[in-house]
Amino acid sequence: MFTPEQFRKSSTVREALLYRRLRSSKVQCLLCERKCVLEEKQTGFCGTRVNVEGKLYTLVYGDLSVIESRPIEIKPFFHFWPGSKALTVSTWSCNFKCPWCQNFQLSATLPNPLKAFFLPPREIVKEALLRGDQGLCVSFQEPTLFFEASIETFKLARENKLYNTFVSNGYMSLEALNMLADSGLNGIKIDVKGDEEVYRKYCGGVNVDFVWRNIKEAKRKGLHVEVVHLVVTGLNDKEEKIIGLVEKHLRFAGSETPLHFTRYFPAYKFKQPPTSIKFLEKAYKIAKREGVKFPYLGNVPGHKYESTYCPNCGELLIKRWNVKILRYNLSKGNKCPRCGERVPITGKYVSNKFLFH
Repeated sequence: MFTPEQFRKSSTVREALLYRRLRSSKVQCLLCERKCVLEEKQTGFCGTRVNVEGKLYTLVYGDLSVIESRPIEIKPFFHFWPGSKALTVSTWSCNFKCPWCQNFQLSATLPNPLKAFFLPPREIVKEALLRGDQGLCVSFQEPTLFFEASIETFKLARENKLYNTFVSNGYMSLEALNMLADSGLNGIKIDVKGDEEVYRKYCGGVNVDFVWRNIKEAKRKGLHVEVVHLVVTGLNDKEEKIIGLVEKHLRFAGSETPLHFTRYFPAYKFKQPPTSIKFLEKAYKIAKREGVKFPYLGNVPGHKYESTYCPNCGELLIKRWNVKILRYNLSKGNKCPRCGERVPITGKYVSNKFLFH
């Protein structure tokens, strides 16, 4: 712990927006559903919140670990501003402890305000405009931890006609989700790791019900939602688990919400072989059979199930190769040119020939 003088001078240390004071200088963080109760000088599970003299502080306000422009399809968002770019930022740490994390260099690293790269909200928005990006995205590690800076950044981005997105595990509190939506969050991609057993054993003892609740609430609030399921070899690559997940998706997200089955590759502490493409194809077909209109495969570049097809007549509507759009075949009003079926697309298609080289 740094000294009180250093603490007060750090640009990335700000009083948290969501917490309540308890007795004997304790505080309870209300940012995510862990609802950590912290003694004086104690940090929360995520390591980004600390109790100092009975007040809760974030250590990562404007503390960036990454900043770069990226195609929106890489998130993945397939039905949100297709072809556009988002200035993507992240901070440090996570409120989950998934042993297969693909971005563990960020999610498993605690913040250090004394060595932070600080960029305030106004400068983040300015950078997006200078680069010609259409929006912003908080991603790579859990964006909920960047909450205070996101609230201010999203408001400024909205004023400048930029969209705002999150790539999240979906474990924020309802109050946090509502504040983000009210501040200008337009779209959220939520990772669903698996069933109750997966969350309990591998994600740090959390409850998957909160994730599905937030998916439903985000839809109710009018946010654009897409769901991703990383299919991990030997963990959730069972037909019965896919059926259970699809049933929940239809119940909480709805048939028109895209569902991405993403291929796992060995990373961090998990060394199982990559997911079988054959099983991913089975998952896709199960989702289609049960009524999901827009299932996709991810991390399988060039696969036909990366593309968007009309759920009514099967016409190829958006042909993709990895994150690149090769052909955009929707008529006015986002309708199938063959049968007129409407396809739910948020925002407009951005045809940018300079995006890929």
